[in-house]
Order: sequence, then structure tokens, then C-alpha cells
Amino acid sequence: EGLRGIERREGVLRIGALTTYTDIIRSPIVRRHLPMLVSAAREIGAIQIQNRGTIGGNIANGSPAGDALPVLAASDALVELQSLDRTRKVPFAGFYSGYRKTVMRPDELITAIEIPRVEGVQFFRKVGTRAAQSISKVVIAGVRAAHPRISFGSVAPTVIRVPRTEAALASGASMPDAQRILQTEIAPIDDLRSTAAYRRRVAANLL
Repeated sequence: EGLRGIERREGVLRIGALTTYTDIIRSPIVRRHLPMLVSAAREIGAIQIQNRGTIGGNIANGSPAGDALPVLAASDALVELQSLDRTRKVPFAGFYSGYRKTVMRPDELITAIEIPRVEGVQFFRKVGTRAAQSISKVVIAGVRAAHPRISFGSVAPTVIRVPRTEAALASGASMPDAQRILQTEIAPIDDLRSTAAYRRRVAANLL
């Protein structure tokens, strides 16, 4: 039970690692402060999966197609890791070291995720083969603000932020220019679900 639950303290949203997607969808706190996470939770599998799947499981699995992960990247989340002798917090942007690889030590457990106050308009969009129960071909989460934050899934070995695209938009670049910059920051592949060319075009459209 210590790994479950949602609370907000001093502007920080804290979600226990064993909190389910259903818990997130139903939470007034998350709906008010991180609505893009609610949108992502609603897109994950069927209701049975939402009832059992957890935010900590999505993070530990480490798939670049993980629907909740771009939200955590775009919101500058911290991953709380605990071992027998200490607790440390790792910025989500530095949590993955490669495809399904993390900076977790063998003796550590994900205990919670902490998300600071998010200023700006939040958005989330998943593109898959169908509207539900589909692994994403491209997934995006972002915050529209003076300094935008944009994250993509399924376009690189890990979920990624696109800092050069963010900087271009913050400086007033046109959308076509921002889309061209985006193409230099993503590295999609051909696989069973899609082609790299399709993912590039969809990523630009989503931006």
C-alpha cells in the first residue's frame, strides 16, 4: 500500500509506483493538474489493463512506445528510486540510458513519480492502428507555453524530448521551420507496426 496513492504537496504531484491507470483517470488531483496524463491513461489497453497496469510498470518496462512516458518527459518528472540504504530522485529525461535500459541499480525499486507544477496548455495525442487497444505508431505529449516542452514516443530508441524544436518555437520560428528541425531530432525505424517515413510525417503533423 505504501507504493500506491496520489497526493499533491507544495505544488508537487506525487504518484506512487503501483498507482493504476484507473486510479489516475479517476483522480480529481491529476485531472486538475496533469490532464495530459489522464488522456494517456485512457489510451492504454482496455479497461482490464487500466485496472491492473501501473505507472511504475510503464516506466520500468521502458518501451519507447509507452503511452504515459512522453507525458512524464514533457512535465519534467522525477523518478524516485529506493534501495535498502538510500532514496534518490532521477530526472525522467536522464532515466533511460538506451533501448529498454535505465540508470537503476539492481538493488533499486521505483517507488514514486514526482511532477512539479506545469504551467501552460497541455496536450497528448496517440496515433495507432485503431482507436483503442493498439500500440502506438507515434505518441506525443507537450506543454504549449512561452518555453514549450515537447516529447515523442516511438520515434527513437527511448522516449525523447526535442530541445532544438522547443527552442525554435520559443524564438518564434515558423511551423515549417520547426518541423524541419524536428526531423533532425528524431530517428524512427521501420518495424511491424509502421515505417520510418510514416512516423516522420505523422510526427511533423502532430507538432
